[in-house]
Amino acid sequence: MSAAGQHPLGIDELLEQARAGYQRVAAHEAYEAARTGDALLVDIRYAALRERDGVIPGALVIERNELEWRLDPQGSHKAPEATDHDLRVIVICNEGYASSLAAVSLHQLGLHRATDLVGGFQAWKAAGLPVTP
Repeated sequence: MSAAGQHPLGIDELLEQARAGYQRVAAHEAYEAARTGDALLVDIRYAALRERDGVIPGALVIERNELEWRLDPQGSHKAPEATDHDLRVIVICNEGYASSLAAVSLHQLGLHRATDLVGGFQAWKAAGLPVTP
């Protein structure tokens, strides 16, 4: 038992709890949101995966370990796209797992519209959406 007297969560339960706090989006919904300017796509995959599989045109690439620093609208290391807390961010990892935890972290920073892509980059690619080698 943990210090709080509760059993530690397993990753599956942690993901379930994380995803219960916001509405995830499917590939075509993410594409439309980005195309219309309603959302910023953020690719958190590491370089080897981007080199292997390509990138989503127009997506902002921020590796996972820099995400919070680059998207905090109040942060000193913020990306130019991190304009305010109302920014809709759709986080994309390889298969849609790490992005769920990342979205929760962005919620904790006040980015209340943050979400992630169900199935990640692989779902985007499988849907036939644009990918640049």
